Order: sequence, then structure tokens, then C-alpha cells
Amino acid sequence: MTATSSDVKAWARELGFVACGVTTPGPSERAAFFDEWIARGYGGTMRYLHRQAKKRKDTRLIDAEARSIIVVLDNYYYAGPAAASSARSGQADGLKIARYARGRDYHDVLGERLDLLGERLLGAGARHVRRYADAGPVPERDLAVRAGLGWIGKNAMLIRPGAGSWCFIGTIFTDLALEADAPYPTDHCGTCTRCLEACPTGAFVEPRLLDATRCISYLTIEQKGPIPDDLAASLDGWAFGCDACNDACPWNVKFAEETAVPGYRPEGRPEPDGEDFDALDEAEFERRYAGTPFSRPGLAGMRRNVRAARRSRSGTPS
Repeated sequence: MTATSSDVKAWARELGFVACGVTTPGPSERAAFFDEWIARGYGGTMRYLHRQAKKRKDTRLIDAEARSIIVVLDNYYYAGPAAASSARSGQADGLKIARYARGRDYHDVLGERLDLLGERLLGAGARHVRRYADAGPVPERDLAVRAGLGWIGKNAMLIRPGAGSWCFIGTIFTDLALEADAPYPTDHCGTCTRCLEACPTGAFVEPRLLDATRCISYLTIEQKGPIPDDLAASLDGWAFGCDACNDACPWNVKFAEETAVPGYRPEGRPEPDGEDFDALDEAEFERRYAGTPFSRPGLAGMRRNVRAARRSRSGTPS
């Protein structure tokens, strides 16, 4: 039996993915937007985006064997207790940690889940399967729109009707010739600007145009060296990543449901206590936080983040 698009979507539902769609490799309609975004310096020091530019603008260049691209959405939302000072909520000493960083490294969790879907494909006629879990030169949001899964909101996030935007996007490139879905046709943001108004650092130049160099996620993860003083003062307590624009989105307020995927939840994972990082050496940091997103900025980056986040809460100058 050779798998069909309907089969793939049924398997994705069985595995607990929020949604699944299919598109084909090809040039991006947003290529000119990407070029201008890079040229204006909004990508900051993320030089890998420059290296990946050709493939991001034409997914045929990513995998020559692929005839179809399967796109899935995986819910990672976790509310936690309401108390802002509770470590169980992902916040400690008044500091805030983005929801996607509260469990295991989501690249690993999503990758393992994509592998399960890939095994189904290999057992149903596919000879070639290559998955990407928010890594590599893949323009995930563009592909998700092309696969009919949602629209790109004013906060530059993919929004899924009836689900919101608390989702990771995973892709599988395969040699199966699957029936493609129609692109998602409608923008449902309307006149709402709550996400733009909620951004603590004013990172949105205009709707859907993010200056990453002002985004708290960039500043606490990608930024090398000190966080600029004016932006550090606006961190609003965020020590790793930021959920402000997602928290404000009415689609999330109305439709967000807690994830059933254990790896995305914080149970059993270490939480920073606001004092940890100055007391840790590299070996202890690795022991506590290996396999979590905190490995990306490393010990030095987390020390910097916690200090800046605490100052932003206290109003103490950097």
C-alpha cells in the first residue's frame, strides 16, 4: 500500500499532532520580503539565515528527492499556576521563562515525534524521508500557510483557526507524491493589534514585520555579549525567550489547551531559581540543564539574562 494524504493526516492525528497538511517543494512567494528583511538588518547576528537564504526562498533546493512536504503543528502550551513567583509556573524570583523552554529541548521532542510519523511513511511506500524539527534552512511558517494550516499573524507567528499559535512546526520531506492542500486563504487578525501593543521592547516595525534585534527571544538566546542597556531595561522580567505577543493574542486566549506531550511540560525538569547561575560552574550547568533550551545561550548567557531580567523588574539601571 502506498500512503495517501488522507493516510498521513490520520496517522498525524493518532500521534497527537494538532494539524497536518501537505504541500510541494517550490519557490516562496515571500522571497522578496525575506531579502528585504535581511538587507535591513532585522536578522541581527543570525548569519546562518544569510547562508541558508537560497534554500529558504526555494525549498526545491533543500532536498532534491522530495516530491512532497508534510507539515505538522505540535501543541506545546502549558499554563501552570497563576502565581507569577511560582517556579512550577516557569517563573522564579519574579523572572519569566518562555513556555517552549520549560520542558526538554523541543527540537529533540518534536524530532522524535516526527520520526514516528516518518516510520509510518517508510512502512507505506516511501523510500525517502527527511524530517526537520525547527532546524535547518526550512521556512516553516511559509510552508504551513501553503499546506493550509493557518495564516501568519501580525506578530509574525502562524495562527491556526481553533488552536491559536502555541504550536511548533515540523516538516517531513518525502519522495511520496501526495495530494497537496490548498494554501490557507484568509487573514483573521482583523483590526486587532494586541500582540503589537504587548511587545515590551517595541520589536514590531509594523504588523508582521519583526526587528529581531529588538525581540526579547533574540536578545536572551541569539544575542552575543551584553544586552544593550535600553533594551535590557525593557525585558520585563523575561530571562529566556518571551511569550508576550502570544499571551495577548485573542486566538490563544480563547482556544489554547494544555499539551498532552510530556516532553513539553516542566514536570521533573530543573527550573532556574534566579540565583543558580552565578553559583554554577560549567560542569554543574551541563548536569542540570543538558537537554534543555538553556544549553543554547550556555552558562554565561543565562547569567547575563538573569541579571538583566532582575534589573528590569527592580528598575535598577544596567
